[in-house]
Amino acid sequence: MLLLTCLLSSGQNAAPNPPAQKPADDYSGMYSFLQDGEFVQLTVEDKGRVTGFISRYGDLESDRGEFLDLFFKSGKLEGKDLSFTTQTVHGVWYDFKGTVERGPGKNPGDEAYYLLKGTLIQNTTDADKKTAAKSRDVALKSFPQDLDAPAQK
Repeated sequence: MLLLTCLLSSGQNAAPNPPAQKPADDYSGMYSFLQDGEFVQLTVEDKGRVTGFISRYGDLESDRGEFLDLFFKSGKLEGKDLSFTTQTVHGVWYDFKGTVERGPGKNPGDEAYYLLKGTLIQNTTDADKKTAAKSRDVALKSFPQDLDAPAQK
């Protein structure tokens, strides 16, 4: 009985409780892109690996108004530093280098709770294989999320 009491009262060898803060994968989710209706889907995986895609409207004669999905070729998150490069679709690909920051959203799940702030470079290759790059500073807002939805029945 004494051994059982000692084992039960000894909390020193127990595994510590995980911290109350959630890990960086909180940044996973949907973010606004350049035009209404366009978005970035971001997923933070193990060891800072980032996967996802940009869903945007095509702007060529052949794809105008159609949604194009440009999947990430590479992506990483180191602390709050985020970078990704998309695959090329219809001669267009994107590079992003910036940070994940807290935005003006008040609570987790609110619109703009997180912002992807940095430089977005749109690379284009024309029919003559000439490449052009257009750089702009962006602040992409996280979409609102209904955090209670999974718990409701």
